[in-house]
Amino acid sequence: MYLLIDAGNSRLKLACHDGQDWVLRTAVTDLGQLREELPPGFLPSRIVIANVAGPRMAEQLQHNLAGLEAPIEWLQGSKSRCGLHCGYTDPAQLGADRWAAAIGAWQHIQSDCVVVCAGTATTVDVIRAPGCFAGGCILPGFGLMLEALSTRTAALPRAQGGLPPETLRQIPVETQSAIRAGCLHAQLGAIERIAAQLPTASPILLAGGFAETLAPHLDARARLHPWLVMDGLLAIATDSKTNPPMGPKS
Repeated sequence: MYLLIDAGNSRLKLACHDGQDWVLRTAVTDLGQLREELPPGFLPSRIVIANVAGPRMAEQLQHNLAGLEAPIEWLQGSKSRCGLHCGYTDPAQLGADRWAAAIGAWQHIQSDCVVVCAGTATTVDVIRAPGCFAGGCILPGFGLMLEALSTRTAALPRAQGGLPPETLRQIPVETQSAIRAGCLHAQLGAIERIAAQLPTASPILLAGGFAETLAPHLDARARLHPWLVMDGLLAIATDSKTNPPMGPKS
């Protein structure tokens, strides 16, 4: 049985897999809830963690998981994993969440594709057949863009939420819509420009808290995969016999 943890900048997600199917997939806002969320009697044989929330989070997770007595792998970028080669100049610089999402995407679609993780930051990455993570771009997430405009300007209000596709196709005539439309266009433009570098039929896989905000504005290639990082962590957990556990990694 496997315990998988995605420690992001805004949320902590955890999942349990019994070797055949998912037993639990959820998000928690309080680290103290982590053990409480585990199914009764669930004793993992292996724990895999993607942590981008810093060393303090790593320490807290290490403390909370100590009683489970299972080996922990703190995922970090590497040259190759689960059939996917990393094209980063220095694979160790690649964020654990991006690497896990790419590996998860490769489990679903073993062809050219774009992988979008729309959270606090938005990452738009490219996978090329026959199995290469080709890199990508990082930009402020949709919510962070909205927040920046309200906190770093004197007169602009705080805007929230997306816009329906028919509204986004129009030129905004009031400030709230102008802010939301501008931030949406920035997100969508990054995705579409990266996607344009691949064959026209290449899928766009979306995960993250703002994935459902962006998906309606993309074409039929867009597919929601909310647990993409977990899919990657599961592939890593089942592949870990060839990769020994490592110490905490932020």
